[in-house]
Amino acid sequence: MRTHLFWAFMLFIAVTTAHAQFGIIEEFGWLESAHAAWSDNGSDSYNVYYSGNGITDAKVDAQLIRRFGSKWRVDIPGLKAGDYTLKVVCVKDGAEGSYAKTKVLSVISHDRSGFAFVNGHVPGAYKIDGTLKDDAVVIYVSEDTKNTVSLDVVTSSKGAKTSCTGLQAILNGFKKGYDTRPLDIRLIGNVTDPASLDKGDIVIDMNHKEGLAITMEGIGPDATVNGWGIRIKNAQDVEIRNLGFMNVDSDEGDDIGLQQDNKYVWVHNSDFFYGHAGSDADQVKGDGALDCKGSTYVTFSYNHFWDNGKSNLLGLSEDTTEDLYITYHHNWYDHSDSRHPRVRFYSAHVYNNYYDGNAKYGAGSTLGSSVFMEANYFRNCKYPMLTAMQGSDVYEGGSTRSTGKGTFSGEDGGIIKAFNNYMEGSYTFIPYGASKYMQKGKETSIGSINSQADFDAYVVDQRDTKVPTSVKSYAGANTYNNFDTDNSVMYSYTADTPEDAVANVRAYAGRVQGGDFRWTFDNSKDDASSNVNQDLKDALMAYSGWDGKALHSASVQGSSSSAKPSSSSSATQGITFKTDAAPAIRYNAANHRLEISATGDIRVHVFSITGKQVLSSSANVIDLSVLPAGTYVVQITSASGNTVRKIQIQQATF
Repeated sequence: MRTHLFWAFMLFIAVTTAHAQFGIIEEFGWLESAHAAWSDNGSDSYNVYYSGNGITDAKVDAQLIRRFGSKWRVDIPGLKAGDYTLKVVCVKDGAEGSYAKTKVLSVISHDRSGFAFVNGHVPGAYKIDGTLKDDAVVIYVSEDTKNTVSLDVVTSSKGAKTSCTGLQAILNGFKKGYDTRPLDIRLIGNVTDPASLDKGDIVIDMNHKEGLAITMEGIGPDATVNGWGIRIKNAQDVEIRNLGFMNVDSDEGDDIGLQQDNKYVWVHNSDFFYGHAGSDADQVKGDGALDCKGSTYVTFSYNHFWDNGKSNLLGLSEDTTEDLYITYHHNWYDHSDSRHPRVRFYSAHVYNNYYDGNAKYGAGSTLGSSVFMEANYFRNCKYPMLTAMQGSDVYEGGSTRSTGKGTFSGEDGGIIKAFNNYMEGSYTFIPYGASKYMQKGKETSIGSINSQADFDAYVVDQRDTKVPTSVKSYAGANTYNNFDTDNSVMYSYTADTPEDAVANVRAYAGRVQGGDFRWTFDNSKDDASSNVNQDLKDALMAYSGWDGKALHSASVQGSSSSAKPSSSSSATQGITFKTDAAPAIRYNAANHRLEISATGDIRVHVFSITGKQVLSSSANVIDLSVLPAGTYVVQITSASGNTVRKIQIQQATF
């Protein structure tokens, strides 16, 4: 991952300022987007303009401006990395009047790494620099417009257009393959089931036509797919981003499912919550959150999985190990139970993910798959890596080999190669050829286990070390294909250290600012539990969104655009707009202290990079010399809301 992503968060504070005209109360830059909120002054409406990167006063689409009670907000996607200012202009009786400007906002790039970007492809309606592709068409879909949004789509080789109404109808029009304009579908707010669905899903089906490109994205922190899923098939160059998925009850059951014959697909920066219970015992939290079958050149990155039962199924009945490539990186498996991923047949690069309290297992390999696990961070993950019918899958954390079906799978095994992963807490892991292994968090003699046959992963000291063909799975005698050292296959990337990966995941995984639905898990209970968290389930079922309304919410024709850890579980629906200036935070490295400039009462919490609270205070100056060197996350709660910053503490010298 690019270094600037890491450092940008260290410098980032969502600052607020008081503008005399009508009060901008929040402003920040994010991933290829900029955001601001302001208090209402009785104007009829507001226009918003942005300047920066050679652009002066570009007017944003009215649908990006929304009212929340007495507050207004704008969320601007499609910005190239750089510095921008936003100008909010009051409109009264059709005429523009007074205005307020934000401070300079720093916008940073998305991390475009992984197999989805090989062979010159950039999935979706955006260019590699984050701006819309040439001739892109944008449509806005909200709860009010989901059934009435319309677009004239080219539907014949002679250029004839058909007026398509409703999201699925528009997608069906593009399926014909005659309209090659990049399509950007922008969801606004909480969107429940549209009238037209295919077995409970919106389906993106390009009918194997090349030259098409589709992005489906959410605007701001609150864009939510509530009750329906997204199914992708026969498609390429598809991007899904910045969406929250909850309460899905489609026939397929997946929040997002790549069904067959897809390539160059990128799903990122989305939140995955419980779906409705399925008919099987292991579907009490819904079926798959983000599954992939029969597809290749795929990247799943910076997604946040919230206690899902089955996160990432990969492969089903492909019956080949050829030309099946996928990348999982910087995903947050937040108390999710299993399938991170669960792999058949594929060559999968799984790096820089945060496994955070997983009751069943991390990644699993079967049926000749080759899985490269690199620089992941495992905290209290029961079995970080499993290979079917061998190692921990059949010893189950004990000393006796099961003679029946494995805990994880009864299929033939694959091979996992592991490099530079960090594991802590209570976990069991058997490396290839080891004389000792970790059993429930304690180092134990290998005893009667033959670790050259019963192993979870082949651990290497150097990234480019190849797995020899003599290393075979216990069941099926399958070998590792060493795709990760084949320059004709692999892409260019830079992996974070496991510790830095956690910091980046906690900062950026999921929707903008972490999304509008917040939940704090109780690690002492939730790490080891795979049961439905009923309080979380109830909160999701009750979710109704921010209730923000777009400035113009009537049906619109598509157009080209210019542009927490705690001791108990809790949920917050919505992010409170700040009414006072946010605290300014300064880490004084010379004196090893935290200095906070704020009016009124504050509460400061300091967390280790793994989420453990290490310090709490209500003072404005806090001594940090008692903490060892390392990376920490500081959270300050004040009248203006929550402010978060990452700091790097150096070793104190005396």
